[in-house]
Amino acid sequence: MLRTEYPRPQFVRKDWLNLNGEWEFAYDDNDAGIRERWYEGRTLDRRIQVPFCYQSELSGIGETEFHDIVWYRKEVQLPSEYNGKTVLLHFGAVDYEAKVWVNGRLAAAHYGGHTPFSADVTALLQQGKNVVVVRAQDYSKDVTLPRGKQYWEEKSRGIFYTRTTGIWQTVWMEPVDRIYLAKTKLTPDIDRNEIQIRTFMNGPVSQANTVLKTIISFGGETVAEEETVLRHEEEARTVKLHDFNDHSLGRWWTPTKPNLYDIEFVITVNGRETDRVKSYFGMRKISVVDGKLCLNNRPYYMKLVLDQGYFPNGLLTPPSDDAIRQDVELTKAMGFNGARKHQKIEDPRYLYWCDKLGLLVWGEMANAYAYSEQYVTRVTNEWMEAIDRDYNHPCIVAWVPINESWGVPNILVDQLQQFHALSLYYLTKSLDPTRPVISNDGWEHVKSDLCTIHDYESREEVLTERYSTVDKAVGAKPARRWIYVPGYKHEQEPVLVSEFGGISFRKSEQEGWGYSAAADDGDFVNRLAAVVHPLLNSPVVQGFCYTQLTDVEQEINGLLTYDRKPKVPLEWIKQINEGKKPAMDGLGTQAPV
Repeated sequence: MLRTEYPRPQFVRKDWLNLNGEWEFAYDDNDAGIRERWYEGRTLDRRIQVPFCYQSELSGIGETEFHDIVWYRKEVQLPSEYNGKTVLLHFGAVDYEAKVWVNGRLAAAHYGGHTPFSADVTALLQQGKNVVVVRAQDYSKDVTLPRGKQYWEEKSRGIFYTRTTGIWQTVWMEPVDRIYLAKTKLTPDIDRNEIQIRTFMNGPVSQANTVLKTIISFGGETVAEEETVLRHEEEARTVKLHDFNDHSLGRWWTPTKPNLYDIEFVITVNGRETDRVKSYFGMRKISVVDGKLCLNNRPYYMKLVLDQGYFPNGLLTPPSDDAIRQDVELTKAMGFNGARKHQKIEDPRYLYWCDKLGLLVWGEMANAYAYSEQYVTRVTNEWMEAIDRDYNHPCIVAWVPINESWGVPNILVDQLQQFHALSLYYLTKSLDPTRPVISNDGWEHVKSDLCTIHDYESREEVLTERYSTVDKAVGAKPARRWIYVPGYKHEQEPVLVSEFGGISFRKSEQEGWGYSAAADDGDFVNRLAAVVHPLLNSPVVQGFCYTQLTDVEQEINGLLTYDRKPKVPLEWIKQINEGKKPAMDGLGTQAPV
């Protein structure tokens, strides 16, 4: 199965070459490849379907044994129109370390299993056939490695799943001119009805007559258009949007009205067009005002679902763009307005569909499990790359650098780990001051913009009492963990229950576990209402995140099976999320709760 969609939907060029599909492949368990110079042209003995990791069925291999060093090789014939162009080679993600050679010469090296990297390979190319070789090295048993839910044993167990090694997102090439647009940062300001545009150029801008034309449109109608002579590689300006805007009737972005502006950048040098990039943005604002979590300056209740982003045949890699869109549509159909992407820096195509269809997203780092100085370097660098990649997506409304003290297991008593969590909070704020940051989701917060609590209590009366006041909520310790590290305290931050539920309900051949168990449809619906409704009715809770969207491997606590089949009608779940008890053909009656 070939992933053919353009992999970077917020920065689109017309011409590109998809390198997905069959590659030569080999394990290198003895680490002989560098010593024996496999990158100089050695043919590899196996075949793999990129971008699927070898552990997945869709790769054509489907083996889960440890092979921490793997090699890829592909022969590429470039189109004739690439002649005379600067050629960029892009990787969406390679887990964990990658080295790339083109025609036997080193082109790139990257560390970090979830973020993209690129290389200008123009000087390495030759006429006719070109050979791209990739060496990927994973560290399957290293618990200081940012890995998310990838287990350090061969068979998945508990809350941990099958590992991903090597290439797991799209590989592609694209031709550009010598002077081209490298990236943009788009920051909406709904209070002034303005969009701040930062552009980052590559090439000798100051040595040429370089002009940037920016065209902003909405629904096909041009809203703003301007030309700027570029003097520096990085420049910033603000564009006033002179169209009507209002939170209910206008063009702001919300989950119910996911309005998007199109924006096109055209670069000319001495009157000749050298680059053209299409993108989009949403005018929306997320803020905390007087203790209230607000979307577009109005209090907003977040109804999120925990989404692991795993697929039965592709693991971390969705089998198709349609599968990505389906997950977003199913989430919305159940009455959720957002998703917390759990322990995964998600494929940009997922964020695109959330932008387009209207779904809030909490962007979360894939954490390690143990603390070390090497861990600090690894997680900090990769987290910075993740923020940089996803900054422009209007769907992202919160950043979560750490979950449940993973990577900082002694944060309650270890000052070094406290400083680390605090540093990630302020680092994130320094890179993006427009979104709230959750320092350590679930418990043991240091400085944090939201007070988020993980609570798998299943008894309705206990949840009702626990979330009747802020003091009771913050002091309850539902996982026998302090919500705040000593020396830090709740200071009017909005309270959200960001993990709860986890009701197991077996509706397929898959066996597994959950935090509580349902016997049949009626029991499942009653249990779901018993945990959702106390939070909806709470005078202090401003949002929740239900665990979880789908079953995953040995976990059967999803609202959907692993292959995305609803366990009960989607409308029933939507009604529960609206505070109602659904009609279930005699199993219940629809009435306000």
